[in-house]
Amino acid sequence: MANRFKRVLVTGGAGYVGSNLVPKLLDAGYEVAVLDLYIYGDVFSGLNGTPKLTQIKGDLRNAGDVRKALAGCDAVIHLACISNDPSFDLNPELGKSINYDCFRPLVRASKDAGVKRFVYASSSSVYGIKDEPDVTENLPLKPLTDYSKYKAMCEDVLDEEREPGFVAVTLRPATVCGYAPRLRLDLTVNILTNHAINNGRITVFGGEQLRPNLHIEDMTDLYLMLLEQPDEAINAKTWNAGYHNLKVRTIADMVRDEVGQKVDIVVTPSDDHRSYHVSSEKIRRDLGFVAARTVKDAIVDLKTAFLAGKVPNSMSDDRYYNIKRMQALGLK
Repeated sequence: MANRFKRVLVTGGAGYVGSNLVPKLLDAGYEVAVLDLYIYGDVFSGLNGTPKLTQIKGDLRNAGDVRKALAGCDAVIHLACISNDPSFDLNPELGKSINYDCFRPLVRASKDAGVKRFVYASSSSVYGIKDEPDVTENLPLKPLTDYSKYKAMCEDVLDEEREPGFVAVTLRPATVCGYAPRLRLDLTVNILTNHAINNGRITVFGGEQLRPNLHIEDMTDLYLMLLEQPDEAINAKTWNAGYHNLKVRTIADMVRDEVGQKVDIVVTPSDDHRSYHVSSEKIRRDLGFVAARTVKDAIVDLKTAFLAGKVPNSMSDDRYYNIKRMQALGLK
């Protein structure tokens, strides 16, 4: 079956999720443009020279860079952001400028360029702390941090900018886990696996908090699925994308089971009491999307990558840690 779209812009395409998504889009037959600052290096070295891949080292806040990246594109997957609360708090002005201020200009530039479909990666953190046993899309948003507040505000902007011929859809993903070419080692499952393998010791802060997780391969499969759906199936829709709601302590035990019983697990108190069970029942019901991989699969994939030498200097190299790299570069 021919693809519904010809050329897809992935903003932030050289980041953690993008580094897994872009090769998958190319394999599916799409032309792909990537707009990214490339602060984590050349993650597509094996794809350089691929005729269907255009890489733009540029800034989402620069209108010229955005226009250049959008040329010929009929779909956008918007991943670019200062990702997560600690990274945002490092420089709130920077975070707001990238995560919110340039969002409406990006959406309008996309419409001007002839883009027909816009997929926005929001976050499950927009719900804040909930007492309900299942966090569904019907619950009010109560973001607790600037990062999640601006994620929610962008959802409103996208809804305001929707118009006939411009299909817009929002995902609220859980925390992604597993191996990717541009690996992040500052996310729960990935942190614990790295420390277990390379430090022999896992520190769990609190441990009773529930966290929603999603394997990176499922995350990127879902983006491809959203490109394939008919307009009426996704337009103006918002979906959670989670599945594996696990206590942090349970994840630590799973890591030890895979890595070896010699790993020490140290539990310390935490003032981070965020705990929520995200329901992905709506997207299963509407689109038939169900996660095909587990957190255990992510741990195994990471272990395999570590043992194969794909993640050198994992405890010290700042390319695996968003905050450390941003600090090293003095990103503004």
